[in-house]
Amino acid sequence: MRYLGIDPGTATTGYGIIDVIDGEMAMVVYGTIETSSKMDMADRLMQIFNEITLLLREFEPDEAGIEKLFFGKNVTTAITVGQARGVLLLALAQAGIPTGEYSPPKIKNAVAGYGGAGKKQIQMMVRHLLDLQETPRPDDAADGLAVAITHYHYSKYAQLAL
Repeated sequence: MRYLGIDPGTATTGYGIIDVIDGEMAMVVYGTIETSSKMDMADRLMQIFNEITLLLREFEPDEAGIEKLFFGKNVTTAITVGQARGVLLLALAQAGIPTGEYSPPKIKNAVAGYGGAGKKQIQMMVRHLLDLQETPRPDDAADGLAVAITHYHYSKYAQLAL
């Protein structure tokens, strides 16, 4: 099975794709979709949509996970991230890809075993779990891989419950 993980953002959307064969996870690709703050919001959202659509066509994930919106103190940031999530969810739905949504503490718990884990802990665990030589950079890409790992774990347990 191939799993896509997405860490949504308007300026930077992180993604990571893993394959799982016989319970062994392997990194396929990771990276970011970046937009310029000088662009109109509609153009930024269209760029995110177009780039994720190309990624879906190229790598054909079976399932996807996306980080839920974490509502912090900055309402404006939360709104723009929500807009990015919307176009990402639309692209996944149009491609017919089953998608799970995960809160940041749920992702941290699935990857590091502790819902309050810090960024460095998550990056270290992503590197360890995927047996990577280096820590994925930038942070958004490592977060995308963490979401993919989380979705794999939760989908595995959901199948066991059937």
